[in-house]
Amino acid sequence: MTYQITPTPEDFNPSKPQLVYAKIINDIDTPVSAFLKIAENKPYSFLFESVQGGEIRGRYSFLGFSPDIIWKSSGDISEISRDGGKFKQSKKKPIESLRSLQKESSFVLPKGIPPMAAGLFGYLGYDLIRQVENLPTNSEDPINTPDAIMVRPSLVAIFDSIAQEIIIASPVYASGSYDSAVNKIHQVIRELNKPINNNIKQNSDIHGIVPKMGTSLKKFSDKVNKAKNYILSGDVFQVVIGQRFSAPYKHKDFSLYRSLRRLNPSPFMYFLNFDDHSVVGSSPEILVRLRNKKITIRPIAGTRPRGKTESEDLQNEKDLISDPKECSEHLMLLDLGRNDVGRVAKPGTVEVTEKFIVERYSHVMHIVSNVEGEILDGCDAITALFAGFPAGTVSGAPKVRAMEIINELEDEKRGIYAGAIGYIGSNGDMDTAIALRTGIIKNKILHVRAGAGIVMDSKPKLEFEETLHKSAALFKAAEQSGRFD
Repeated sequence: MTYQITPTPEDFNPSKPQLVYAKIINDIDTPVSAFLKIAENKPYSFLFESVQGGEIRGRYSFLGFSPDIIWKSSGDISEISRDGGKFKQSKKKPIESLRSLQKESSFVLPKGIPPMAAGLFGYLGYDLIRQVENLPTNSEDPINTPDAIMVRPSLVAIFDSIAQEIIIASPVYASGSYDSAVNKIHQVIRELNKPINNNIKQNSDIHGIVPKMGTSLKKFSDKVNKAKNYILSGDVFQVVIGQRFSAPYKHKDFSLYRSLRRLNPSPFMYFLNFDDHSVVGSSPEILVRLRNKKITIRPIAGTRPRGKTESEDLQNEKDLISDPKECSEHLMLLDLGRNDVGRVAKPGTVEVTEKFIVERYSHVMHIVSNVEGEILDGCDAITALFAGFPAGTVSGAPKVRAMEIINELEDEKRGIYAGAIGYIGSNGDMDTAIALRTGIIKNKILHVRAGAGIVMDSKPKLEFEETLHKSAALFKAAEQSGRFD
């Protein structure tokens, strides 16, 4: 196979950080097959896919591994590991520490190279909001994962489904080696050219999983009624209350991802192999996107199941868009999204570009709106992210009071659930999804959190059942994971 490394040795400038990369035409390898070949067993590796089509939300899938920097935070403490060394505590609070790392990792990408070619990738869990808002930290933490982990991979492979090519990229930062980057790219391409066994067991046994619930119907109903009392007293209009489900998991962590992407494809699919836990998810919803100075928040609220036929789909769409409860809830979250964008957008640039459209997904349909604005001069990706963090769809409105009520009513820290999963590119662009429909595998246990938006006319039993339905996709995927081992 012939390919060109860019830049050439003559064009490489060792005095500034830059991207070394190669493009190879490849319509055979998939992101999954490539991950199995080059990254599956490497610590702090990840895969992000957009399974559903469309150039905006489906063009690129990408994987990364071999980070030269690993950043993590828990509570008020953040730590950094460089070049595989021991973690050292940062002198800065977590968000400022992350901002410093983002600045350290910034450089201009070559024209035509997508923003995920280099930067910081990982998750920022819901509880990181405690660094911004004064929320007590008295909840239990049974899973005990860091509040956030972001890694800076030394290798990224980007799959361009439009151009039918793979971009193999290796960023070279200060004191980095051009020759080392080139050798890494050669090695990845050699590994991509190796065959892979089709190890899918077509007739594998499927074992039913009955997850353990975090709370009983009675206790959950009590929480819903307390939340409704807060709504009645005028504290909030809506608050999202959830619970955690768990079950033993005996298969490969990546097998769960492969099973999930088959059963429940979504615009944002991700697998993160981090430290002593893996994160597996299929989220439908952008948290905050920053692209070419434009900030986007895309609230999703209002749900109906997909029909078995086109006529059933159309009827369900009609029922959804004419449901007063669903529409009022969506309008509330649309207003909140407009507010969040307005906090960091130039005056007069905030615009609702899509309003109350119905988008169809593999198993459900949702009411979706889209809010955009031009980011203020001097605002960076992290400022933009925390303007909308956490999303109103997983907290409530008004947001801060809703989070205080969540802190009171939920028994545990949320952890990764309802936070952000995605990347901050070295060029300053950012793409994050809300950590929904997401499982955490740790110590051979699969944990899944799910919530329900409580409003004045909520019925406790139905809201409890909604948490069951939302968590079901992960456990159904776990039941079928054995065929991918």
